[in-house]
Parts: sequence; structure tokens; C-alpha cells
Amino acid sequence: MTEASTQYIGRFAPSPTGPLHFGSLVAAVASFLDARAVGGQWLVRIEDVDSTRCKPELAQEILATLQAFGLVWNGDILVQTQRTSRYQQALDRLATLQLTYACSCSRREIADSSLLGIDGPVYRGVCRDKKLDTAGNAIRLRVAPAEICFDDRVQGRQCQQLERDIGDFVLKRRDGLFAYQLAVVIDDGDQNITHVVRGADLLDSTARQIYLQQALALPEPRYLHIPVITNSAGQKLSKQTLAPAISANDACALLRDALRCLGQAVPDDGFITPTAMLASAASTWKVEAIPRGRAATGRHTAGMDES
Repeated sequence: MTEASTQYIGRFAPSPTGPLHFGSLVAAVASFLDARAVGGQWLVRIEDVDSTRCKPELAQEILATLQAFGLVWNGDILVQTQRTSRYQQALDRLATLQLTYACSCSRREIADSSLLGIDGPVYRGVCRDKKLDTAGNAIRLRVAPAEICFDDRVQGRQCQQLERDIGDFVLKRRDGLFAYQLAVVIDDGDQNITHVVRGADLLDSTARQIYLQQALALPEPRYLHIPVITNSAGQKLSKQTLAPAISANDACALLRDALRCLGQAVPDDGFITPTAMLASAASTWKVEAIPRGRAATGRHTAGMDES
């Protein structure tokens, strides 16, 4: 194993709420190439912590699609729904540090009494000192007024004042499900993730995750947020915007379009397999060529509709 591979551990973490679409493919290709370009490891995690929206059969479909596109991962697949005891352990640790509290506020109550921040209504800690029972209530993290900053490898310097911009945020929902922010931080820490490459729709979540990393004494990965891929109407490709599933029949054409979206050199038609194309792309990978910005319109190929 090379020195680089021991230092770089990346990951791709799809949620099985629908099949992989072109936007997901671009994110997978970016994280895969960033790892492989330095001989690093590339892990795959199934982020199904919100079990009300995720379907186990879709997880298997996603894994099969990744393999068909030559996106082969290292090690075992981590599945969030199998790790709830680990998330509870972390939540208990935060409670011991007196950093959490139970909250009975409904979404409507919060919306009616809060100013809008960068990610919805800013929760001002209405229940902070009520000492409510945890049963049947959400669990929130107390945030301090300190500013959280990090240097994104594509988007540049990012700073956020959590108390002002977000407020105390939920770690465990009132229905008993753990929130994404807690699960992803624990998973990244347990998998020793050193580099996170993902879509810019998660850029505003990063400060919350760094805050949790600091609270739990976990290392902070390096972050790289690529522009999310949008359709011709400017909507992010997703299940909600009816983004079509990608087909392995169009693997090479779709990979070429993914590379174009990432500003990378596109191998010529002599590369007839996805594996060969990705190997070539890894050898010429340039982070500085990735477009800066939160969104980019995807190119359309045989695997995408003009929706």
C-alpha cells in the first residue's frame, strides 16, 4: 500500500430513496477520482438513517449500478440503519457534556416564531431551559455564538455563525430517528474519512458537522463540494424533480458527460469500458478544473431526458 493510500480515505454515501440519476453519478465520479488519483481508498456508505423514505431494495440497485459503471469500492458497505446504537452512544456522550436538550416545538411553531436563516427557520432555543423529558420530544444540540470556518477545496473559504444562521439543531427527531447531521459525523469518524467530496447542496451543512466533530473530539476531514447538477429548469436533479435513472447501457457516454460537468479531460472513444475510462480520468484528475459555484446544468445524453 502506498503512503498516499494510507492517508486518503474518501467515501460516496447515497440515500436509497430512488435509483441513481445523473447528478448522483457526477458526485460518485468526483469522489472516486479524487481518491484514486492519489492511490487512496474509496468507501461506499448507504445513508438510510431516514428509514421512512428509504427502501432496502433500492440500496442493492444502487450498488449494482455503481459496479456496472466501474465504480468499485474498497472494504465493506456501511449501512446506517444497522448503527443506531452507535448514534445513541454519541448522543449520550453529548448529553453528558450538557450539550443537548429535549424540545417539544413543532415545525409550525418554529416557523411562526423564527427568522429565516440559510437553511430554514433559525431555532432560538425556546426549550433550552425547560428540562423536558426526552421521551416523545426531539433532541437538539446547543450551539455557541462562535464562528465556524473551513477552506473548501473548490468553493473556497466558508464561514458560518451557527447561533445566528442555523440555531440549535436537531440530533434525534421526535419520532425516534437520528438526524443526518449526527449520523454522518459519527460515520465519517468511525470510518476514518480524511476527504469528503460531495454536492454543494450540502455546503451549508458542513459547519454543523464540524461543530459536532469538535464537540466529540473527532478529526475534521478536508471538504470539496462540487456544483450540483440541475435540469434545464434550474432544478436539482432528484427523485422529486423526476430525474431519470441512469442506465449501464449508456455507461461510457454518461461517464464522459460527468467528466465534462467536472471540467475534466474526456478520454477518447478508444476507451470502450467504464473501468478503462475511469483509470484514464484518474491519471489526469485536476481539482482546480472543477467549476466553482453551487449549481451547473447537466449535459443530456442517451441516459437523460430533457426534463
